Formats: sequence, C-alpha cells, structure tokens
Amino acid sequence: MNRRSLIARISALAAGALLPPEISQAAGQLAIGAALGVDWGLAFADLDADLAPQTLKRMSGKSPDGLNGALYRNGPAKFRRPGGNVGHWFDGDGLVRAFRLSGGEATLAARFVDTAKRRVDTAANAVVTPGFGTAARPGARVGHNDDTNAANINVVPVGGELWALWEAGSPIALDPSTLATKGVRTLRSDLAHMPFLAHPRLEPNGDIWSLGVMADKAVIWRVGRDGALVSADTVDLPAASYVHDFSATTRHLILVLQPLIADRPTLPYIDGFTWRPKEPTRILVLDKADLTERRIYELPAFFAFHFGDAWADKDGTIRFDACVSDNPLFATRNGREVIKGEWTPLPPPLLTLISLSPDGRAKIERTDVPAEFPRSDPALAGWPRGLTIHATGDGKGPLFHGLATYAWRTGKTDTFDFGPAHLVEEAVFVARQDGRGELDGWLVAPSVNLAAKATELHVFDAGHLADGPLCTWRADTALPVSLHGAFVAA
Repeated sequence: MNRRSLIARISALAAGALLPPEISQAAGQLAIGAALGVDWGLAFADLDADLAPQTLKRMSGKSPDGLNGALYRNGPAKFRRPGGNVGHWFDGDGLVRAFRLSGGEATLAARFVDTAKRRVDTAANAVVTPGFGTAARPGARVGHNDDTNAANINVVPVGGELWALWEAGSPIALDPSTLATKGVRTLRSDLAHMPFLAHPRLEPNGDIWSLGVMADKAVIWRVGRDGALVSADTVDLPAASYVHDFSATTRHLILVLQPLIADRPTLPYIDGFTWRPKEPTRILVLDKADLTERRIYELPAFFAFHFGDAWADKDGTIRFDACVSDNPLFATRNGREVIKGEWTPLPPPLLTLISLSPDGRAKIERTDVPAEFPRSDPALAGWPRGLTIHATGDGKGPLFHGLATYAWRTGKTDTFDFGPAHLVEEAVFVARQDGRGELDGWLVAPSVNLAAKATELHVFDAGHLADGPLCTWRADTALPVSLHGAFVAA
C-alpha cells in the first residue's frame, strides 16, 4: 500500500468510525502489578500538562566530576481524554524530557511535542486520530502521514536541534534549551511527510542513516551532522515486514525483515500485519557506498523491536546483538492491554547475537539473559566491540527493573536490580573525557520509583554496575515511562 492510498484509507475510516466505549480514566485503577504487590499504573498514567523546570533532590551519593550535560528522553505521556482514549501504549502524545546535570546538581523539565495529532485531539477532547493501535474516530483530520505523527519514540540531537522521531512520519524539530516545538523537518520537498524511522544509526563522525519503510520499499535517508540531506534513495525489500529498527557497520546497512507482514490496508496500523512463523526472518545487507550491492540471509522466524550497532570481524563476518522474542504479541496484544490496566504474562525477550558470514550462512545464538534496549558506546558505532548494555528483569511484568552489561566473549554479566518497585528505562553510556575502555564511563538512566511515586535519575559506573548507583536524584512527580533518548555533553 503506497502512502496516498494509506491516507485515503485513514480518511475513509475516520469518517465512518464509531466511538467505542470509553476506557476508565483513573490511573489508580491501573493496578496491573497487584499480584506482585506493585502498581505499574504509573508507567502508563497521563501527564496533563508540561512540566516546568525543577531541581531534583539528591537522595544518595555524589555526581561524578566531569559529568555535565543533558539527557534527553522521549515517550508517550497522554493517553486518555473524556471523549475517547488511545487503543495502544505506542499512541500516547510524545513528551520530551530534559535531565540537565551541572556541577553535581540535576534538574528536570518536560514538554509535549506540539504535533498536528495533539492539536486535533485536544480540540476534540478525545483521541480521534488513528495510530499504531488506535482506530480513527469522527473528527480525525488526516491529509498525510504527519497528521498522525505522535513524535513519541525517540529524540536525537541533529544540527543544533533536537529531532523528535516516530516510525511513520517526518522528524519534528525542537529547541534543545526550551524544548519548544519548531516544526516538521522536510528533508526534500518531493518527499514531504515520508517516514523517517525512530531509530536512526549515527556514525561517530555525526552522519545519520535512517529508513522510510513503505510495504516492500524503503527510502534510505542519509543526513549530515548539520541536519542537511546528503541523499535519499529508494530500494526494494524482499518482504513487506514491520520494521522498527535496523543496524549498521561502518560499511553496511543491515535490515531485519521479520515475518510480521503487511498484507491488508486497514487501520489501526498494526492490524494490517499478519505473523507468519513458518516463513523465515530475512536479513538484507546493503553496501552504504552502492545500495545496489546486496546480500540476503535467512534465519528461522523471530521478532525483535531493537538491535545494537553491528560490526564486522576481520574475515568479513557481520555481527550484531538483538533482543529477540518468539512472536510479536507485545506489539499486537499486550501494548493494548497495559492501557486498560491488564497484562497477559509473556516470556521476556532474550539477548541474542546474530552472525552473517561472507559465504551466505547466518547464525543466531540466544542467551538466557532477559534484555531490552541494547546500547553501547556511541563512539564505537559500527566498529568491533565485545559488550552490550541493556535493561533486564525477571519477565514477570511489562517492563524492566534492572540494568546490566553482557560480555560476549566470556558470557559474564554485571547487573544491578532495583527490584519490582522500580521501572527502569533505557540506559545511555557517557564516556569519561579521557576514557579508554568500552565501559570507561557512566551509565545514566531514569526510573519510576513506584513506592515513592516519583521519577528518579541514576548514575552508575559503567564498569561496576553491581555496586549500585554512584548518585540518585528524585523529582517531586512521576512521569510515564519513556522509550529512547540521547545524552549531549556540556
């Protein structure tokens, strides 16, 4: 389905949609962790307004000397309106947070991205705009992809701006100081409103690669560190797969095409896909210098939202890490349940290494380590490395309560577990100014402390996670759990 037919389909559904029964408004009813003695509802509760800058209270420890800058985070934060609610966690309005560290102190501010979707829903006093798992309702105004852009998945620094990113729309630029929305970034006039993936790959020199996936075709975006478009080329894909993330070495782009296949023009978006576990997961490898040079590998079916940066061994074998599940049930079912205060237990994704040999063979090696949000030192993006930074937990709930590093050569893990009363978000690595090793620096990560009903910010020595946080600050409120972000050093 091309972009224009998708827009037409959205418009038709919006005109004929029926308003479904309203989901409960009360965040206090979201007690989906009651069996474990915790209430995960804070992770998916509404924030009704921007958060003015506040100084965080230091709860323990001391901020490391030399750690100064801003941790920017993005995630959905407004889900419910009197006239109707989102149908999926991934459809909440995007909220960009800024944790600023300076001189041992920390502050927090947060601001909603001023999207067309948010403006229409606010005026209607209902979530009328369709999305990933939300149906259109009367009053939706959809003329192009960015009318449905929630800008709620990631935020990356580009050319002196912040870009709030979604899966199927343009970047939306923000002011890094105030978090005010500056507007949609159109990279080329004839490609206005085309998808720009929420997980671009940043090279150490600042260049950015991203994808715009449309069924069995993709635009390969290349953007300079100043935000200017370098190139935009269209390639054919061997399958019309759901693509949330991809990977890259210094030389190659790696597109993982799992058998969650777009096969019908319907809304919500995820309802147009079918899981076909008897089909393989195809991995397309493209040469950055010549996109016509391609290799396709096949592995048994698996599903993954997130991949780490890839690298190539001396013999040409490409390797990358992934957080792998047997099926996409979180995307298709559980992401809908959590907004209603429900949860069907699922096995957690497992940390996995995928290897692609020059002779065409592919290998997948799963560990027994529950993992999500794989990260590493951004300075090593595309280059050989031996470690993965990730969130972890026991798999009993929808999110994670620990942070860990995993050494691929030895299988050694270094873990700190906050326990089930915390929901830990993605950790970002910040290198020491004179750092030399892969973990010679700090991990900076927020969490939601369910017992204190507050958002916290933690700093760890990346090489000694099990020792616990070097420093912890606490806000006077709890923000919904965010998804992804980046650290910008001062």
